[in-house]
Amino acid sequence: MTDDSDISVRLVRNATLLATVDDTTFLVDPMFTPQGEMPTVTDSPGVPDFLTTANQKRNPLVALPDVDFDHDAVVVTHRHPDHWDEAAREQLDADVPLFCQRADEAALTDEGFTDVRPVDDETTFDGVTIHRTPGRHGHGELAEGMGPVSGFVFEGDDTLYVAGDTIWYDPVKETLDRFDPEMVVLNGGAAQFDQDEPITMGIEDVRAVRAATDATVAVVHMEAINHCLLSRADLQAQTEGVLVPEDGERISL
Repeated sequence: MTDDSDISVRLVRNATLLATVDDTTFLVDPMFTPQGEMPTVTDSPGVPDFLTTANQKRNPLVALPDVDFDHDAVVVTHRHPDHWDEAAREQLDADVPLFCQRADEAALTDEGFTDVRPVDDETTFDGVTIHRTPGRHGHGELAEGMGPVSGFVFEGDDTLYVAGDTIWYDPVKETLDRFDPEMVVLNGGAAQFDQDEPITMGIEDVRAVRAATDATVAVVHMEAINHCLLSRADLQAQTEGVLVPEDGERISL
């Protein structure tokens, strides 16, 4: 690392992060597909057939920035294709330490990865304690249909909370209260289908997190996937004290 911070996060694109805690770098939710080579979200595997969205642009909407992907381990919050895609499966080393939620263990093993480490509660890696945290990927029945999702807390000399695809709800506040992180990364974009409320954080969710913690708060998962309707400019204009990094940008404490 190049400064005195024990935590840094580089946004790659969408939810793909290079999160460094102490001297250990975790590649979070790798999506490596080139611009425009994935279908729209509503045509993607695992998305219920009844969902529609007015924006039918092919994904990802933007190119992958030129960054150094050197990492010590991989973390997958859930297996939706904008967090874990075929390109990542092909490019990552099969024996990379791969942390995930228990629900995804079998599928990741079936895809040929030989060091899959599901986290039920907590584990350790290279001196960093990794805690799995709950998430709710939307509201009501749609959240159930989107399947299980997780966030992760990385606890070293300082603490990083990567919330994953979740809205603001009580367990997010409980995670903030329990771990008192120095940095929080939220998945924003207010991802939304025509049929229901957003399934990732929007302006009010981000404001709620900002009010609940003294941590550095950064918002990613924006302007890269066709159903993410909240822009960086609108989020910045309607919130205070929140970092909204550009693709490829690195932030630290």
